[in-house]
Amino acid sequence: MAREVTQEAFAAGHVPGALLMPLRSAPTQCGELPADRPVYVIRAGGNHSMTVADWMNSRGIDARSAADGTSVRVRGGRPVAAGPIGHAA
Repeated sequence: MAREVTQEAFAAGHVPGALLMPLRSAPTQCGELPADRPVYVIRAGGNHSMTVADWMNSRGIDARSAADGTSVRVRGGRPVAAGPIGHAA
């Protein structure tokens, strides 16, 4: 699996509306993800999102890897939220 995203990194910049789901809690929290629509996985650099999406797909979740990471969004001037941390609760 990919390395963990820290709360600090997530709070510094993430896709608006994104939820932080640490990898260590994914096995227990995946059941809380929506079953009626795709889940998009995005990471800072975009490299690890495919690994995570593949893992979720193997567990029956319609997960899709975002082609670009958060850092590409920032460089491209696309919206990035900062601040309070949302969690998949």
